[in-house]
Amino acid sequence: MRIFDPHIHMTSRTTDDYVAMYAAGVRAVVEPAFWLGQPRTSPASFFDYFDGLLGWEPFRAAQHGIAHHCTLALNPKEANDPRCTPVLDELPRYLVKDSVVAVGEIGYDSMTPAEDHALAAQLQLAADHGLPALVHTPHRDKLAGLHRTLDVVRESHLPPDRVLLDHLNETTVEAATDSGCWLGFSLYPDTKMDEDRMVAIVKEHGTDRILVNSAADWGRSDPLKTRKAADALLAAGFSADDVDLVMWRNPAAFYGLSGRLDLTAPAAPPLLHEGNSILRGGE
Repeated sequence: MRIFDPHIHMTSRTTDDYVAMYAAGVRAVVEPAFWLGQPRTSPASFFDYFDGLLGWEPFRAAQHGIAHHCTLALNPKEANDPRCTPVLDELPRYLVKDSVVAVGEIGYDSMTPAEDHALAAQLQLAADHGLPALVHTPHRDKLAGLHRTLDVVRESHLPPDRVLLDHLNETTVEAATDSGCWLGFSLYPDTKMDEDRMVAIVKEHGTDRILVNSAADWGRSDPLKTRKAADALLAAGFSADDVDLVMWRNPAAFYGLSGRLDLTAPAAPPLLHEGNSILRGGE
């Protein structure tokens, strides 16, 4: 079984997670830029973070046979902080990088005017750079947040079939399906969706344009949720081809819209990145 996790924050995960993910069938990941928990205080901290997503993290993933790409953006939460908004002016120089396969995560956290501006501006950046967009739907008041998101998408120059609406659930899946956007579902141990609820959604809505991710980060989360969802789909009677569509071909098709997706991990990964290795001890 091959698995592509289209939304996971490997910067917050350990090397053991990479080992376990590979053993579970994960061969590709996309890591969206997001809030780190500790608020950033200047644009410079974003740029160091972006550089890590473009350099160190792909290097680390390659050591374990996993292809790594990223999406870059000013995230919705920090779009409310005036100290961070100059990032919007600097994003274009990052969006031309080969391993950037979308603009994201963008969208809403608290649905403020500042978030309205950041979402609209970054949808335009995606259109300008020929990239799709990964949109974070809010964790609170989800349906109202989804409708507000779709209003901004419709007003943008980015077609809905180049937009992935993430963190969907039972309350938002119907409206998201009708929008023509791609549909993302994040599976967590305690919150968001779980694999049984995911199976029920696929039974009702089918496999078209559906992506399943772990969104694993520094909180309580599980980087193997994609494999658990795949196993649950098989146990529920879905075919191996259905599972491959949801867990591999759909994310490959969406991020392939960037024209930059390369799902082959290097056969002989480099031993060093800018003079550094992940080895500890030994010769």
